[in-house]
Amino acid sequence: MDADFLLLRRMLDGDDQAIEAFVRKYYPKILQYCRLHIFDRGYAEDCTQETFARFFRTLPQYRHYGKAANYLYVIAGNLCRDHIRKSSELPLEELPEQSVNPMESLDLRMDIREALARLSPELRETAVLYFLQGEKQTEIARILGIGLPLVKYRIRRARELLKNCLEKEAVT
Repeated sequence: MDADFLLLRRMLDGDDQAIEAFVRKYYPKILQYCRLHIFDRGYAEDCTQETFARFFRTLPQYRHYGKAANYLYVIAGNLCRDHIRKSSELPLEELPEQSVNPMESLDLRMDIREALARLSPELRETAVLYFLQGEKQTEIARILGIGLPLVKYRIRRARELLKNCLEKEAVT
């Protein structure tokens, strides 16, 4: 039995510590996922909280097939898409800083953000999960409900488009 299964069993039994451990385990990843799709930090946090609220509301019906994170990503993805559809805003948030030089980091984040914004929603979703969230291709297929060959195609296509876009930005 995996750790998530045991945690889920304890949560179903009403163990508050198990619920807290579950949220602590997955909240940062789901928040990052939402922030990469929603421009406004507050809305991303709201979306993350709503993801967990929906998960806990449906917990008695939930069937564990290996990774609870996949189900959380599905819920979060649906909430993000709904928010984007309603607000028609640019569906990305600032990326985390990775450079010592703040201006260089800001330029890179803006370039990546613009490059991701140019991708189709399907390619963007796959690219965020693979390149920024570090999910495996088989997990992405499960999260998005598509076949593995399509995931591989989308990753390859997103890599090509992002590379071309970022190379153009570096030249200018």
